[in-house]
Amino acid sequence: MRAWRSEEGISEDEAKEREIRSLEDPPVHRGEYWRADMAVVQQPTQVVTVTTTNRDIGQWSTGVCDCCADMETCCCGYWCFPCMQCQTASMNGWCCCMPMLDFCCVVSCLLRSSIRERHNIPGSFCDDCCKLLWCYTCVWCQMHRELKIRQNRTMSSTVVTSQVMSG
Repeated sequence: MRAWRSEEGISEDEAKEREIRSLEDPPVHRGEYWRADMAVVQQPTQVVTVTTTNRDIGQWSTGVCDCCADMETCCCGYWCFPCMQCQTASMNGWCCCMPMLDFCCVVSCLLRSSIRERHNIPGSFCDDCCKLLWCYTCVWCQMHRELKIRQNRTMSSTVVTSQVMSG
């Protein structure tokens, strides 16, 4: 207050008014002040896609020995089993190279367990491991079929949001 008065030669009342105005309207950039009558600014619209799946208690869509239910998966499993394994892991959101690290069925058991948990299919890790030990190829074909079927069932909805800011 005193700096304004001494520099510009203004009265004490005028200096007090300037002090009060400076407290009410804080400076923003290079001496500019906030104003109560500023325009409303609308931000760009964002589009968000939400994918949902049915969270009911489920079951496997096909059995372990239902290889003929999907001949494409059956043939792929028979003629190029490692390719089908990589595709199945990728469909589940895993790195496609994970099946190549499948020593003692550990990765297979973890993948099957992950599929069961994601799609709310009852079962146990022990059951998964036993099935894989007894019928490795058929279980992989079942997992591949399941992921194909579930991908076709997913529903997606689009949510559009906009944000309005006033300044």
